[in-house]
Amino acid sequence: MTLETTETGLARPRSFAALREIARSLSAAWDLDTTLDLIARKTTEVMGVDSCTIYLLDPDDVTLRLRATTGLARQSLGRATLQIGEGMTGYAVAQNRPIYAADAQHDPHFKWVDDTGERRFRSLLAMPLVLNDRPIGALNVQTTEPRGFSDEEIDILALLSDLAAGALVKARLYDRQRRQLDELRALAQVSAAITSPQYLDDILEVVTELAAQTVGATACAIHLLESNGHDAAAEPAAFAGRLAGHTGAALPDAAALARVAESGRPFHAPQPDGGSLLAVPLAVQERVIGVLTCLAPPGHPFGDGQEVLLTTLANQTALAIENARLVTNVAVVREMHHRIKNNLQTVAMLMQLQLPEADRLETRQVLLTNIHRIRSIAAVHEVLSDQGFRLVDVKAVLERIARTTMADMSRPDQDVRIAIHGDNLQLPSRGATALSVVVNELVQNSLEHAFVGRAAGRIDISLARTPDALMLLVRDDGVGLPDEIERSLGLEIAETLVADDLRGELQFNRLAAGAEVCIRLPRAAERPDALSHE
Repeated sequence: MTLETTETGLARPRSFAALREIARSLSAAWDLDTTLDLIARKTTEVMGVDSCTIYLLDPDDVTLRLRATTGLARQSLGRATLQIGEGMTGYAVAQNRPIYAADAQHDPHFKWVDDTGERRFRSLLAMPLVLNDRPIGALNVQTTEPRGFSDEEIDILALLSDLAAGALVKARLYDRQRRQLDELRALAQVSAAITSPQYLDDILEVVTELAAQTVGATACAIHLLESNGHDAAAEPAAFAGRLAGHTGAALPDAAALARVAESGRPFHAPQPDGGSLLAVPLAVQERVIGVLTCLAPPGHPFGDGQEVLLTTLANQTALAIENARLVTNVAVVREMHHRIKNNLQTVAMLMQLQLPEADRLETRQVLLTNIHRIRSIAAVHEVLSDQGFRLVDVKAVLERIARTTMADMSRPDQDVRIAIHGDNLQLPSRGATALSVVVNELVQNSLEHAFVGRAAGRIDISLARTPDALMLLVRDDGVGLPDEIERSLGLEIAETLVADDLRGELQFNRLAAGAEVCIRLPRAAERPDALSHE
């Protein structure tokens, strides 16, 4: 909707009608995310622009963090930042007045914000968000064509900014109250878990999910000490909770876990992205049995209140774990029978697929190929034996596969390196097994075909978590894909497992130097009950 003005310079009634609609909509919106999205969308419509972007001030009172947009890249939400005084938007906050330019890219205060995709925009009008003479953020609108903003348009955006500031403060208060209720509910649920005969992995899933939800963490994990009570270098025992937007920041290393276990006190570490990491001990009668860790999202570090809450959760969780251990032994036997049955079926399926080609293949090659496939399955069980839970750390499994593959398949006249990067994805045992076999096939295919006639090469395996998918990339810097990709047995196995067992997609991409295979899985694959149809 574009603005139309009368000869007196007043906006026509339909613009005021739109403003009344925005005011009514904002009064009906409660939570912060809904309010931000509503403000951005309605402002875009009323101003007749191509993008509206909202930055909110971080608790440090100097960093403006991108929280909502209708025109910039979605992946920049929560990550892109400006300092007060930086760029036209930051300068508007510093000066507490509107800042605009028809050709913003040539304005002396303009600054590109990385990874936002804003290079296509030309004009920009920035307005501070102020409440009670205190800045709480900024709002800007942009167009793809040069545009001079009139006084009436600036006044309209100023009015929208005033409406938005009041609505955002209300939404923040609502979110705070809702969070307090969630905290009380979480404590009640953990208390209920203590008195119920649940298995240990169920307890850990409940607690980590509740902890992530109640403190707004992007990742939450429980690390249990070895049974002798002295080894604090145990790997994470369980991951769960709301992992959307995970930044990839590292969870505490073994030394940090040991310090928490030995001191019995919380460990708090600020992160480069403005978030923070908090680790609190799990203790029963002053005996530490593990550590609960949570990672705060970018720009939202944990405060004292959240530390107190996590400490309370940790104390109750320790009691729940002790109770759960009493009923774990029977569950372990039942689970191992189930896993062995499933994986024997997988081995049989792989060999059956290879059977039609047995006559034309060398016996040695057949045996080596099947050995590597079985070892990729065995790598899953090695991680499971270390962790003792249904959810498997896929990154740890792939690191083991990479080591054994290089030891067995590397040629003495070639220097090929395999590197694993990215997030610690967690999958149920069957999903992790299928994905491990797929990656093993792709790595073997690269080693066999990508580096012909070359003395060195590199294979990179990257894992990432996006809001709606789990991503795994296998990329090499070899000779690249042929014009016609031969559908070998290995690739047929990979495609079958991705489609049928993982319910995902597999795509081949040609690169300027090398080749890439992208595996995309639904986020639901992380759930402990995922793929339960088997």
